[in-house]
Amino acid sequence: MKLFPYGHATHPQWRMAAGLVLAQVRAQMALHSYASAPTLALLYITDHYADEAQAILEHLSAELPEITDWSGTVGVGIASNNVEYIDEPALALMLCELPTDQYRVFSGVAPLGLGFEAHTALVHADPHTPDLGELIDEMAARTSSGYLFGGLSSSRSKMLQFAVGGNGNIKGQGATPGIFSGGLSGVAFGESVNLVSRVTQGCLPVSRAYRLSASQNNVVTRLDDEPALDVMLRDLKISLNQPEQALKVVRATLVGLMRPPDHGRAAGDAVAIGRAGNFGSDVLVRHIIGLDPARRALAVSDQLEVGMQLAFCQRNAQAAKADLMRVCAEIREELEPEELPVQALTELAAVGAESAPHPARRIAGAVYVSCSGRGGPHFGGASAELQIVRRALGDVPLVGFFAGGEIARNHLYGYTGILTVFTGA
Repeated sequence: MKLFPYGHATHPQWRMAAGLVLAQVRAQMALHSYASAPTLALLYITDHYADEAQAILEHLSAELPEITDWSGTVGVGIASNNVEYIDEPALALMLCELPTDQYRVFSGVAPLGLGFEAHTALVHADPHTPDLGELIDEMAARTSSGYLFGGLSSSRSKMLQFAVGGNGNIKGQGATPGIFSGGLSGVAFGESVNLVSRVTQGCLPVSRAYRLSASQNNVVTRLDDEPALDVMLRDLKISLNQPEQALKVVRATLVGLMRPPDHGRAAGDAVAIGRAGNFGSDVLVRHIIGLDPARRALAVSDQLEVGMQLAFCQRNAQAAKADLMRVCAEIREELEPEELPVQALTELAAVGAESAPHPARRIAGAVYVSCSGRGGPHFGGASAELQIVRRALGDVPLVGFFAGGEIARNHLYGYTGILTVFTGA
């Protein structure tokens, strides 16, 4: 599989940014190592361009008539290889060369039909959609692997998604121009499209994991058969007798939740906190939204089940950096063969070539969806998060966005990054 052409740019005028991006992808398409006949485009724009989304899509579609399928969304920030555009007008585009019978673009008005066997799916979702968690779970169930990756649109103005298939319209949606609000859209992939995906957490546990022994809806009443509020106050070393100090600490604290064992996972197969003291990928981070001194309870922003594991946690830049480096290393180790030809080793070892794209890396392109609360500023500097990815994976084609929630498998995460790469056979 050849490298996917991609480009990114920022400019106050969207036409100028689009021109810069088109110049980049066309130059790459002329190179032997890049795909010359792509059919699927992934397009991400910042919310500065939200009002011009229709014009941007129409312009790019006209300039790239060979591209028959489009998918993407808007974010308060977008990402590409080694760079983040946060709170500035920008767009990023990647052109994927995949067998046309191995993917389908879908939307709320044109859901996946019975004629396509979906193995995985890239999903973009409107955060205002009712019963969103149920829709994500239902979508995952429609894939043979049960694995989704993607995120929720984020914007200070319009929430929108791009979804165009075939000759400019998805079958069943009529003359809809490809811009959607509400529900889910994205691209479903067949089993022949090889993907490797990892979840990286951004919070560090500050307590051990407890068993949720009693709850009501979203209210935690008892942890390991102790009053939940008492457990939290003890672990955070705070007292309600000093309310200002206690409130400051609680506002900086979240909870990590892991669902109880079910028919898909036996008891003991997974734990909320791993041996290294970090959360596992099954942990969902949620906000503490209230305290109830009368019942010695606390409320969180999710529905609860008795038997869940719960640990108190806080956002931690060093833990987030270490975990991102870990998942990148795992992906690279999984993809690169143990033995490389002498020529490939020589090329990869050449001065300045460590990060250069190379077929030996077996990465055609990548999609990175990160929480809007992460990004360079959280990691210590401009574009620092994407620089970590680049140092680990090299200069691979990459696009993505900063989301209002991240999707992996059938879960909706927070404060995480979802890194997914398209690989060669």
